[in-house]
Amino acid sequence: MTQRKRIIRDAALVGVSTALLGITAPFTASATTADPAGTLTWTDCGGGAVDPRQQCATLQVPMDYADPGSPRIDIAVSRIRSEDPDARRGTLLLIPGGPGGSSLGDPSGKGQKLPREVRDAYDLVGFAPRGLAPSTAVDCGLETADLATSRLRPWPAPDGSIDGNLDTARRVTDACVRDGGELMRHLSTANEARDLDRLRAALGERKISAWGVSYGTYVGAVYAQLFPHRTDRVVLDSNDDPDPTRVARAWLAGHEQGVDDTFPEFAAWASQPGNPDRVALRAADVRPRFLRLAAELDRTPVPWPGANPEELNGNVLRQTMLDSLYRPSAYPTLARLMRAAAQGTVPPAPQAPPESVLQNVTAVGVGTLCNDVAWPKSPAVYRKAVAESRAKYPLTAGMPRNAMVCAAWPHPPREAPVRITDRGPSNVLLVQNERDVATPLSGARKMREALGRRAVMVTVDSTGHNAYLANGNACGDRTVSRFLATGQRPSADLYCDRP
Repeated sequence: MTQRKRIIRDAALVGVSTALLGITAPFTASATTADPAGTLTWTDCGGGAVDPRQQCATLQVPMDYADPGSPRIDIAVSRIRSEDPDARRGTLLLIPGGPGGSSLGDPSGKGQKLPREVRDAYDLVGFAPRGLAPSTAVDCGLETADLATSRLRPWPAPDGSIDGNLDTARRVTDACVRDGGELMRHLSTANEARDLDRLRAALGERKISAWGVSYGTYVGAVYAQLFPHRTDRVVLDSNDDPDPTRVARAWLAGHEQGVDDTFPEFAAWASQPGNPDRVALRAADVRPRFLRLAAELDRTPVPWPGANPEELNGNVLRQTMLDSLYRPSAYPTLARLMRAAAQGTVPPAPQAPPESVLQNVTAVGVGTLCNDVAWPKSPAVYRKAVAESRAKYPLTAGMPRNAMVCAAWPHPPREAPVRITDRGPSNVLLVQNERDVATPLSGARKMREALGRRAVMVTVDSTGHNAYLANGNACGDRTVSRFLATGQRPSADLYCDRP
């Protein structure tokens, strides 16, 4: 199996909390065609899980857009051409979530869920963002223990102390500054948007359409702000709060409301008669049971060989709750862990992606989040915020307002965050589930407000992260598909009720 093929395959195996990649290496192809713009050479990506129609290429971009003599870095790109050249409108760029997500496999993956009229209208193009293998990659060489999601997410200690989180922030920052290389300084959302405009030009497109998901909505909005007249039809799915004063701090804080919006759906499911994973007789009992279990595991963790960390403690349960609320199909994972914990046992350790993938994804996330905006340095700011959050939102135990790695990041941002405004063409469609643990409706409304006349928002009465062709409903899917295929957009904001 070729290296590129393995990386695209791995992209399908990494869950929503991490993302995808692999290791930078050359790959062999059996056929090549020159791009019309003359700057991309398309090759067969290989077989396996990749659609044989999918082609791969490498785009070179500046590491530092402010320095004309900056070294060039590689951006890995993929595409599947329009299925009907006579109906082709242009290119639909698939912008992944993250930071740390890849859409390199998406033309073969979720792109094939698009209705035929959309696949006819566009070449589907994916990419691995700067820093993410097989693009020129970064790595901080972190200790394995620091790759645990329950440690990278800043869950406070059982008594609310954040001293351990500050220690983790300093340790991870020191490693990334020491081992991450110069590229770590140039990972940012604005630079990703600039890379995408270089890709647009290399594809020979005057304008480009996009479907951005989760963090990809912020990337898409920043692109539309920096290059408004290079946009055609833009879909932003599961939207981040674009507050330029906080950026990722606002996204982390959004988990408070996201969990409160979504947990009742889990509780209703987890109390249904006949459910083999039922955890309580009544929905009203599920929340207090979860909180009791988390507190018990805070006091007395259960050994969990093969997991990272190798114990089931309260914060591991809380992190499992957060991960499981991303989509209803993951509810059994949380319910089974709650049932096992109540009996003092554990299920088999969850399968983790390869450590090289986790190292790379984590480094991309650290660089992007910390370079986008300055985080407060004072521990007192976080201690006060965590105490307030724990009192108001016990399910998330203060984590959403705590100190992430960026609290110890030594480098100030090279530029101010991009402020999203209503300046530009009115060609944006937002689609948003009403109950979304990661990008709650409250944050999506702020994106809608920022875009103003440029956007219309479709709110879907559904639960889960990612709406279009994922956890939404038929009404929302029809509305987005119609817009991509024909340009027809609702004349005003729309609510899609449950069928």
